[in-house]
Amino acid sequence: MHLSRFVALAAALAAPSLAAAGDLRVDANAVFKPIDAASVAAVVKNNEITPAKIELGSKLFFDPRLSKSQIISCNSCHNLGTGGADAGPTSIGHGWAKGPRRAPTVLNAVFNVAQFWDGRAVDLKAQAKGPVQADVEMNNTPAQVEKTLASIPAYVAAFKAAFPADPNPVSFDNMAKAIEAFEATLTTPNSRFDKFLKGDATALNDVEKTGLRLFLDKGCAGCHGGVNIGGNGYFPFGVAQKPSVEILPVADKGRAKVTNDAADEFVFRSAPLRNVALRAPYFHTGSVWTLEEAVDLMAKDQLGENLPAQDVKAIVAFLETLNGDQPKIVYPMLPQRSQSTPLPQ
Repeated sequence: MHLSRFVALAAALAAPSLAAAGDLRVDANAVFKPIDAASVAAVVKNNEITPAKIELGSKLFFDPRLSKSQIISCNSCHNLGTGGADAGPTSIGHGWAKGPRRAPTVLNAVFNVAQFWDGRAVDLKAQAKGPVQADVEMNNTPAQVEKTLASIPAYVAAFKAAFPADPNPVSFDNMAKAIEAFEATLTTPNSRFDKFLKGDATALNDVEKTGLRLFLDKGCAGCHGGVNIGGNGYFPFGVAQKPSVEILPVADKGRAKVTNDAADEFVFRSAPLRNVALRAPYFHTGSVWTLEEAVDLMAKDQLGENLPAQDVKAIVAFLETLNGDQPKIVYPMLPQRSQSTPLPQ
């Protein structure tokens, strides 16, 4: 690993403890940010978010006809009823293929520095294209997706409304832009922690405040900070010691596959922790089923700390304050196919 990465990580882990004696809310606001209406507009680039795009994207997100088999939708692996992720360790895709990694949550994903565990997609537009084409996921092609969408009259009208200046509105690129527009609305504001950050000292109880102080002072916030309580940087997994191969398989080199840099082996984008209590199991392998075990493991393997049981419980209590208002989703009635719509394969 590059020396600079060690130095940066050490500084990030050490920084929170410098404010240990300060006011808890002041210290927390120096590291975290609440979700507000302006947050989304500040991070979506090169894609104006409009009501027409959001409405179109909401249909596309739930439409299994984007997949080759026409049985898998975005929501299949990013289930909005189970925290924006699959309910199992890794998702099942085309032909019952088992995915190699845990599906990241789509909730608040707009705030991540990049998408996927290894950051290979720069934004939600790029991310939306990946699973559609991945052979172990939806296993489709851009041309087949465009053919399917163009064969459905209601979709043709919806694409024209969403992209009125585009001479060829029914396109794979515009599909991705519409999905991004919808996914950008999938934020979960007003968690009890957000209320605490904004000034409500009673939003957290004493145990939860103790957990927040531990989260800051022990160094957890060095990798899990910002508006999404994580998702904003890349860090090596297993700093103090390597986890077991069930949790950190030796064949999955993480970000190194993207950068082709040996220094990035076993480096992953930090997990965003908003709504983390809603979406067990944990880590990119989906191999840990309780927050208590996840916190204990991260303390030992990342920080070299053997936390007492009461400290683990306090940190878990804090993490449970990160559940925000869930998006109000109405399952859409999808546009009717035509005689020229391709059949499932």
